[in-house]
Formats: sequence, structure tokens, C-alpha cells
Amino acid sequence: MKKRAHTKSKDDDTLSVAEILKKVKELEIKSKKLTANLFTGEYHTAFKGRGMSFKEVREYSAGDDVRFIDWNVSARMNQPFSKMFEEERELTMMLLVDISASSLFGTVHQRKKDLITEVCAVLAFSAVNNNDKVGVIFFSDKIEFYIPPKKGREHVLYIVRELLTVKPKSKGTNLNEAVRFFNNAVKQKSIAFILSDFMVEQYDDPLRVAGSRHDVIGIKVYDKMDMNLPEVGLMQIEDLETGERQWIDTNDKMVQYNYHQQFVQNEEACKISFRKSGADLLYLRTDEDYVKVLQKFFLSRMKPVK
Repeated sequence: MKKRAHTKSKDDDTLSVAEILKKVKELEIKSKKLTANLFTGEYHTAFKGRGMSFKEVREYSAGDDVRFIDWNVSARMNQPFSKMFEEERELTMMLLVDISASSLFGTVHQRKKDLITEVCAVLAFSAVNNNDKVGVIFFSDKIEFYIPPKKGREHVLYIVRELLTVKPKSKGTNLNEAVRFFNNAVKQKSIAFILSDFMVEQYDDPLRVAGSRHDVIGIKVYDKMDMNLPEVGLMQIEDLETGERQWIDTNDKMVQYNYHQQFVQNEEACKISFRKSGADLLYLRTDEDYVKVLQKFFLSRMKPVK
């Protein structure tokens, strides 16, 4: 159950057109700088293409795989010819973005939503710089908005504007619905980043299907206060998704322990789900440097598997 010590956030997402354009420009400049200085090369080689596409037929050479002999051409030419293939480098990146009410929570530096927006911008610009397609699925406890994958800078700027301004009609989270929609909507093999706090249960089945078809990477975004309660005495907490409120004594050691254990159990369940699905899972805290986490991940993808 998603129940954290969230306090109500004021709705500071209502931005003027000028403010939106300014934020979009800032994110574009920062993303391009990071992409050029840190992720060029890393992104390009971290992900493989959709598969192999036919390139040409040439005379058979010793060592060629006999499975790729083109028997029709060989019969016509009275000598063996082999089919040659090349890796398809064009990729499709999908961003599955949790915009439920809990994304508005954050106690240090920024909210989860702010961090998710910046990470998505960096990933999207990395993709478009590699001439790849990018699409987005915004979800709460239902599919809020779907942007089909396309190429180009203008498309990425449109995505960034939506990341900054999108407002969910629902407050809850349904990861099952989001991953199922992705599985049905995107048929070609894709890189899928799922950005959420993952404070939900039972999404194993659709995630396993996605993991078998796509290259899936979960990015668990969390706040320090998702892990531990501050010792401030009596405090009223509210679940941003259900609106449920209660008073707790944050100085009580048992209350602190149970709160932390809830986070630990959720984290362990999340790890198991992604591991069973053959998917990767990264952790980003709202007060930590996401650049190092992403770069380390890209570099790890470049190393040959032993």
C-alpha cells in the first residue's frame, strides 16, 4: 500500500507561457550539454538496435555461417552465396512517466516530478541526438496521455513542454495499466524507461511480458523522507493519492522502525519484480546527482558480458 509521510503540496505547477518557454529552454541547454559532454558514445553503444537487417548477398567465404547461404542465388550462379546482415541502429525510446499525486512530494532540493522531468529531458535529447525516436506514456491510475514515438528536436521540445505542464485527472497509481498499455501500443522492440516511485504492488505479469519484448529499465525516484521520518514529535501525515490523514508520533522508535521497514519491503519487492523480468533497476534520490547514476549505467552497458 502506498502510504508515506506526505504533506500537502501547494499547486505550483501553473506556469505562464513565458515561464514554460524559459524552463523548456533551460532544460534543452542543460540536456544538450550533458548529452554532448557525458553521454555521447555511452548512450550510442549502451543499447543495441532492434535486430539484424538484410544488407546484401556476396560470394560465400570460408567461415561464413552456412545457415545464411542464399540457396536461390547459389543455384542461379552455380556457386554458393551468403546473405549479409547489419545491425539496425535506429532505436525507439519510450518513457513511461508516473504523474500520480505522490510525484509532487519532495522535502530536499526538488520534488520527484522535477527530477523525473529533468531525467526524461536528458534521455530524450540523448535519443534524438542519436537519430532515434522518442515517445511518452503519462500515467496515474489510468493512462493520462500518450505521445507516439517520433524523431526530431521539435518533437522532443513538445515532450519537454508536456512534462512541465501535464496535470493528471487522477491521483492514484496503476503501474499494471501503464505497462499493459505499453505492451499493446508499441510493437517494435524498444528501450523503455519506467520512471516512478514504485510504491505500488503487483505489476509482475505485465512487466515480465515487457521484459521479454523490450529493453526495460526502471528508475525508482524517491525522497529522503520516503525512507525515514524526521524526529519532530507529533505530525499529521497525508497520503497524497488517497487523501487519508493521520497523526503519528515521529519520536516513537517503533513508529520510525515500521515506517522504514515499509520502505525496505517495497524496495525489495521492486528489486525482485525487475530481476524476474530481466529488467534493470536504477535508484535516484531527489537530493543526489542523477548524472553519475545514468553515466555509470550507460558505462556498465558498454562492458562485454563475461
